[in-house]
Formats: sequence, C-alpha cells, structure tokens
Amino acid sequence: MTDQSPAGSPGGFADTISGQTGTRRMLLVWDAPNMDMGLGALLGGRPTAAHRPRFDALGRWLLHRTADVSALTEGESGVEPEATVFTNIAPGSADVVRPWVDALRNVGFAVFAKPKLSDDSDVDSDMLDHIELRRHTVGLASVIVASADGQAFREPLLEVAADGVPVTVIGFREHASWALTTEELEFVDLEDIPGVFREPLPRIGLDSLPDEGAWLTPFRPLSALLR
Repeated sequence: MTDQSPAGSPGGFADTISGQTGTRRMLLVWDAPNMDMGLGALLGGRPTAAHRPRFDALGRWLLHRTADVSALTEGESGVEPEATVFTNIAPGSADVVRPWVDALRNVGFAVFAKPKLSDDSDVDSDMLDHIELRRHTVGLASVIVASADGQAFREPLLEVAADGVPVTVIGFREHASWALTTEELEFVDLEDIPGVFREPLPRIGLDSLPDEGAWLTPFRPLSALLR
C-alpha cells in the first residue's frame, strides 16, 4: 500500500521513523488551530512565551508513555512513538511561522502544514486520515489526540477504542467535556503534563472559584464594541 499519510514523505515516513516496518505506533496528533484557539480563550489573548506549550516536554511525556506500553507488551511487535503537529498556514504568514515549524521538526515532531485558503481549509480530515492509515497498516498501540473538537473526533476515536486501542484526548478541561464524560476515552489536561508550561495558566473558572471569590477580567476592552 502506498503511504498517503499527510505526515509521509516520498520514502514513506511510516517506515523511516524507526527504521523498521510493522512496528505499532504510539500515535500523537496535535490539532494546532484548535489548541491555539483553546489556549487563547483561557488567556484572553495571545500567549506569552511563559504560556506557550513546550513540545520538548510533550515529547518526553510521549516517550515515557511509549516505554510503559512497550514494557506491558514484551514479546509482541515493537512500539514506536510518532508525533505530528497539524497546522494551517495563512497567506503571507510563512516567514512568521517557519521558526516554529523548524523548532518542532528539530524536537522530533513531524509537521503537516496546509494553506488556509478558506474557512473549510481545516486539518481535521487530514488528522483522521493519518490515524486511519496507521490503524490499517502498521497498527496502533495507542492514539493520543490533542484537540477540543468533539464534533470532529468523538465518534472516530470511539471506533478506534472499540478495537481495544487505548485512546487519550489532550486538551483543556474547560473545553473538553465530551472527552471528560466519555468512559471509553482517557482525558489528560495539557497543563498536567510536566514541564509543558513554564508558568501556571491563569485558570480561575466558575467551577474552581476560591472561597473568597475571584475577579474575572474581560477578554477584550469595552471599546471594542465600537469597532
């Protein structure tokens, strides 16, 4: 079968990631547009360096998970980590985005970049195609999806889980009730992954108020109503 994965390369990324074929994958897919939107909603604006996810920490977390699964499946086919960030590139933004893309690739993440030509140019279908290809070729030891988009991912991930493959959703608890309330899916809050953020996120919400109460600042100035 020809490797048509969006993360693939002409030589077949699925086969070159570990130098072996037939190795099951601990597969992580990161929905960059959705995760950026969720983080921006929590912060009320663009994140500073202290509140941008550190993908080296995410990579180490994935490696530890892979080692744990490999230890439990001793004697079976091997398990290799594979991580891909899926993102849109708006017209004219290539020079701004390129250092981030290069940094991801230097850490060990593949990047699938798609031009943002219209509102329909999202990467959800590309992520699902990537999961399906790995599912039906090398096989999956586990799937980890970083996204809060339950409409796109809930049913496909439940199908994967029905095959006995552990499925984890990474996101923010404020935006992922669909994953938190689905028994077949494990949910991991991004901030709970060690070292992902340099500083704690300012996450005072209506479901976590201190006894003395809290001020919830506006997301935008009132003057924005006149724009």
